[in-house]
Amino acid sequence: MSRGQGPTIRRRRLASELRRLREAADLTIDEVAEKLECSASKISRIETGHVGVTPRDARDMLELYGMTGDEREALVQLAREARKPGWWQAYKEVFTGTFVGLEADASSLRAFQALLVPGLLQTEPYARAVIRAMRPDAEESDIQRRVAARTARQQLLTDPNPPEYWAVIDEAVLHRVVGGPEVMAHQAERLLAVAQLPHVTIQVVPFGAGAHPGMEGPFLILGFPEQADPDVVYVDSTSGGFFLELPPDVRRYILMFDHLRATALKPDDSVEVIAAAAERFSG
Repeated sequence: MSRGQGPTIRRRRLASELRRLREAADLTIDEVAEKLECSASKISRIETGHVGVTPRDARDMLELYGMTGDEREALVQLAREARKPGWWQAYKEVFTGTFVGLEADASSLRAFQALLVPGLLQTEPYARAVIRAMRPDAEESDIQRRVAARTARQQLLTDPNPPEYWAVIDEAVLHRVVGGPEVMAHQAERLLAVAQLPHVTIQVVPFGAGAHPGMEGPFLILGFPEQADPDVVYVDSTSGGFFLELPPDVRRYILMFDHLRATALKPDDSVEVIAAAAERFSG
């Protein structure tokens, strides 16, 4: 799949363009809602990308904004393409919001994790142990479904046109025993294997580094191939996480990640630390 061509990024691009055109037409959200006989909340949610827009609604909005001809039809077609289901729709009870769609479209992913192996790098047994620990009241069928969904996400790294993936993890990740020594040994081996991929870089922040910017919590910076699609930061949390899109917020996290990369061991040295963990758990 070409990066940046999925339905989620198309919806985000269309939302941004609709907001720009409304502002250029000098119309407020309330005025648009009144003229189209719908709620202001609907217009607001369309412009923020929280809901999709039907081709009919897109055409009505564009006519109101004075957009005609081929330019209007191109945006209406974008609305059609944005409504096509992605592979993750098969796991809609697991994935909420737009995270997986944006991840699938990203050309670069910069991740930091202080407590766990990043989701894209987890083995199935490790993922199962993590999900079971975080959802102690979940039924086994639900856990299996979530593990399957996470495994499906990981195909992104073996895509013919994969994103550049750079993960920085705290050394604590290699010491926290998740699922038992055997699971940890296999997980460390998985990290070593993935680190050999040309588009993947893994670094470890050693205990000796002391306090560092990542202590605030895990995050992911998603970059896209088109200039029209600015970077997004996803901040993980137990309630499902949230996105940051304002340029000052995104720049702050990019700076944090740059500091983390500088603080971490070099990639080759990080691989040696991971190999030592694999040997320790195997023994």
